[in-house]
Amino acid sequence: MSIDLDPRPALAPEPSSAPAARTSVRTEPSSTDSVPVHARRTLSRSTAEQRFELVGCWVAALALSWLICGRLMPWDGPLVFVAVTIVLGIVLLAVITAIDAGRPEVVDRIVTTVITLAAGLVGLALVSTVLFIFAKGYKPLLHLNTFFDDMAGVGPRDPLDRGGVAHAIVGSLIEVGIAIVVAIPLGIGTAIYMTEIGGRFARIVRTIVEAMTALPSIVAGLFIYTTLIVGLGVPRSGLAAAMALGVMMLPIIARASDVVLRVVPGNLREASLALGASRWRTVWHIVLPTARPGLATAVILGVARGIGETSPVLLTSGAASFMVTNPTEGVMNSLPLFIFSTVRSGEPIYIERAYGAAAILLAIVLVLFVTARLLARPRKGSR
Repeated sequence: MSIDLDPRPALAPEPSSAPAARTSVRTEPSSTDSVPVHARRTLSRSTAEQRFELVGCWVAALALSWLICGRLMPWDGPLVFVAVTIVLGIVLLAVITAIDAGRPEVVDRIVTTVITLAAGLVGLALVSTVLFIFAKGYKPLLHLNTFFDDMAGVGPRDPLDRGGVAHAIVGSLIEVGIAIVVAIPLGIGTAIYMTEIGGRFARIVRTIVEAMTALPSIVAGLFIYTTLIVGLGVPRSGLAAAMALGVMMLPIIARASDVVLRVVPGNLREASLALGASRWRTVWHIVLPTARPGLATAVILGVARGIGETSPVLLTSGAASFMVTNPTEGVMNSLPLFIFSTVRSGEPIYIERAYGAAAILLAIVLVLFVTARLLARPRKGSR
């Protein structure tokens, strides 16, 4: 046996001048390639064809509703006509969509239509209510004495250029202002306790707060009447009415604030605590500023619940036809109580005054809402 130990390195193979062979794969057309595939409908935006289908379906639904309600069935009234139109429109949309799309697209079209109709119904109810109130009560608003005079010495049949609701406006603002001062710290403090501290007792507090959100207004008035007026001897006054409104506003603010504070990301709290901040400084400087817009909404919900209540004010305050600015000096009128008392009179001029007071009450709620939203906006440079 001999072994060749040639130290010379092996030479690399010389490149070949012949072109390299190419390998090609030929695929036969499958039977599924010849079948046209419908393009999937886009769920995020609608095309011109989809908008044309939408308009056509609702026009056809109107025509079919007219045929069914006016010619085939003895169904009268606009409410029945609208209901039949909505049902037929949804059915036609589902059928048209199912022709060139699958089940997800059909479900999406139906759900989108139902949600849009529900939102439109709510908006229509709100707009119609506001327009109806202003249409019925615009005559008293044309007189400046409505905003600056009270009803002292004014009879039910006196013209609109005499008397006003200034005493009711001032009374409502005073009572709601006191209720806000009482309810906001307690409500937000309760929400902070339930969210930031927790524990077994916090679950009990949350259950009580959720139960109090459905508390009837008359029960809140009776509670203040028995505890303050009967038990402690406090006279019927604006202060007692404010306490009743505070009882009603407290669970609303606490429940809504609890939901808002629970949405604040936990990593913000963890970062603050990791930097050495205490739990209180974390809540005051991190959690509350982050949740400020939501807390403003919670306050507005509570104020909207309390500012329009009549029964607790009727039990705890009573009505006065003259201006009262001291909440501890006897009876004090408010806008809801003024509306309630004037509508019950049955006099046409008094009813017009009631609608005018209702329009002023809506304007006050709007001003409070806008003010709260402006105060809750994040400041420039805070981000």
